[in-house]
Amino acid sequence: MTALPSEMPAAMPPAEPRAGRRRPRPTRPRAADATFADLGVPAPLVAALAADGITSPRPIQAATLPDALAGRDILGRAQTGSGKTLGFSLPLVARLAGGHTMACRPRGLVLVPTRELAAQVQAVLSPLARAMGLTVATIFGGTPQRAQVIALRNRADIVVACPGRLADLIEQGHCHLGDVEISVLDEADHMADLGFLPVVRRLLDATPPEGQRLLFSATLDSAVDVLARRFLTRPARHAVDAVSPPARVVHHLLTVTPADRAEVVATLASGEARVLIFTRTKHGARKLARQLTLAGTPAAELHGNLAQGARSRNLEALRSGEVRAMVATDIAARGIHVDGIDLVIHADPPAEHKAYVHRSGRTARAGAGGTVVTVQTAAQAAEVRTLMRKAGVTPQAATVGPGSAVLRSIAGPPARRTAPVARRTAPVAGRARPAPSAAQATGRGAVAASGSFRGRRRQGRRG
Repeated sequence: MTALPSEMPAAMPPAEPRAGRRRPRPTRPRAADATFADLGVPAPLVAALAADGITSPRPIQAATLPDALAGRDILGRAQTGSGKTLGFSLPLVARLAGGHTMACRPRGLVLVPTRELAAQVQAVLSPLARAMGLTVATIFGGTPQRAQVIALRNRADIVVACPGRLADLIEQGHCHLGDVEISVLDEADHMADLGFLPVVRRLLDATPPEGQRLLFSATLDSAVDVLARRFLTRPARHAVDAVSPPARVVHHLLTVTPADRAEVVATLASGEARVLIFTRTKHGARKLARQLTLAGTPAAELHGNLAQGARSRNLEALRSGEVRAMVATDIAARGIHVDGIDLVIHADPPAEHKAYVHRSGRTARAGAGGTVVTVQTAAQAAEVRTLMRKAGVTPQAATVGPGSAVLRSIAGPPARRTAPVARRTAPVAGRARPAPSAAQATGRGAVAASGSFRGRRRQGRRG
């Protein structure tokens, strides 16, 4: 990445405090009694929250907002779905209000690992930004970059970005980070899991060293700790909730034969519940979504091979009820924000316990209950037993087949079967080819960015 002279960070040992950053610790109201106004949130933002029905801060917000609004760096740990997006959006908007943004030089930066999470953050951030006269742009791969470049030229105040596409635009001269006053790194541990940390370090190095930085993560492992020590100055540390599945989640561990796995998953997904199913591979997600649809359960897929338009359409199909099941890979686990996910199925057990926690966190959000089912074969039992122990989960275990009563007790009464849509391999002469349904959308979209800059890439192939 080529940085302008004004963007180059000053040489300074990571452990040495940056000049002018010492601020007094704010006086805190009692967390149980605090309102957003008590925590120091400006009145226009309090009004915007109230208009959206949000009047009481959640624990991670009550913990971090006084320090963040006072200008301190933040190192926060909280589970997915805990409300940390609002926790960093409020101080981000409050700090930038009233300032001036130049073309292609945003003053606020939010880095996220996935396109879906970028869209989720924008949805939370945009109403707050409008209340303070600010604008927000999202930058990610899988879509043409022209609209993103125009948004930067139109002086977007805040950029919510996936690292790969943002790095591309910087290399092309469309964006500069030398004016960034406050940077946010969301889901830092997932950034590490996806191999994004080298490019994240380069992007943060391009921001002014005296800027405020907020780092949020569901886990604070060694990779995240290295990032925090390098870029945060005397951060206020806040941890809310243990890193374990929500207490109101019921966990099941079902042992099946390899031949029965797909039929068992289809039975579990055949009820009225809204279901999210995880597989390890893109091919597995595509195949299982088609099998479910053919079995009468409308299903869509979500993975890195889909273009952004197809991913967005499939998510909307799940939200609207057009499909009842979504089959996704791990890359989408942090970015799926759909209310009312009743059941999460690990059709393929995840590779490690952090992935189990993040997948399972898609249900039982905002105090609701939920069910999580892990499907294993006998050959996977030792691996899954270790995973469950590390995740702090004691599941209800059973050995099942497609007709087992335990499957119906989990799935509930069967929903009305939906006839699958016929798939054409070629158009019939004289007849228009029908548009593909959400469940059939495949596409050949962007792949996640590499961990280092490698010059220009073709549009739509990063982030």
